[in-house]
Amino acid sequence: MTTFGEVVLRSLCVLIGFLVLPLLVGQTEHKLMAHMQGRLGPMYAGGFHGWAQLVADGVKFTQKEDIVPLAADKPVFRLAPALGIVSYLLALAVIPFGPHLVAAGITGSLLWVLAVGAIGTVGTLMAGWSSGNKYALIGGLRSAAQLVSYEVPLILAGASFAMAAGSFSLVSIAHAWTPWWLLWQLPGAIVFLVAGTAELQRPPFDMPVADSEVVMGPWTEYTGLRFALFLLAEYAGIVVVSLLLAVLYLGGWTGPFDHQIGPFWVLLKGFFFAVIILWMRMSWPRLREDQLQRVAWLGLVPLALLQIVLTAAGVVLTT
Repeated sequence: MTTFGEVVLRSLCVLIGFLVLPLLVGQTEHKLMAHMQGRLGPMYAGGFHGWAQLVADGVKFTQKEDIVPLAADKPVFRLAPALGIVSYLLALAVIPFGPHLVAAGITGSLLWVLAVGAIGTVGTLMAGWSSGNKYALIGGLRSAAQLVSYEVPLILAGASFAMAAGSFSLVSIAHAWTPWWLLWQLPGAIVFLVAGTAELQRPPFDMPVADSEVVMGPWTEYTGLRFALFLLAEYAGIVVVSLLLAVLYLGGWTGPFDHQIGPFWVLLKGFFFAVIILWMRMSWPRLREDQLQRVAWLGLVPLALLQIVLTAAGVVLTT
């Protein structure tokens, strides 16, 4: 029986991780991009390599004026930024860092993550529709089309991992993991990584917020803290997708001395996938809308279906 004190402690741990890990990913992106593009970037805030620059940016956003357009649907406009934050916070709560180290151990945790993770994209659609701006509306419609397209391969890839483990529980999937998965589930991992990146609307799948085409899409009319919430949700989404891949594809806490440093392995494996997502931004140009749909329906969906066939064959042959 979980006591009230344990619930509070677990909630605080999730909240601290939710506030710290996205900042680490953001700082990594700034420094990685600076090195790849041959420029220093911010170096003074906080001292060592400008480690406090994102904190300074957060303080700056809180001091800016909060503007709501006259033509906006004000309740929806104000609510939209919070959806992304809440969705990824709920998703992070069920990701295990050890066999017994999970904030909310529910049976269908994989289904939970896939379900609540899509709410953030709905928030982007709400922001575009409610802003009363044509560029924001176009960006919101692009976001909706992207959600519909990439949710299908994402769910199919997740179903492959669930079939391989015989469970929808992330803890059970990590327990069922073997090194053979590195080859057996590789197509599913690729599909999950690409589709997850597209769900986050990260480059090269950032058509909904393409500044050269639709200003900033659904974010065009947002200022101050609400704009910062969209940025925080983006980095939080990277954390969730990376940790989820670490559990599904790399066995989560499995590694040398995993009884002592299991959470370290989850974070290290998640950081590996986070760097790949960041690298994609710096290496690939933005896709066109037709290319976006082609990648989803002609590339990822057939590959995900092939992975399900391979998984089914492997399950039959090994049972």
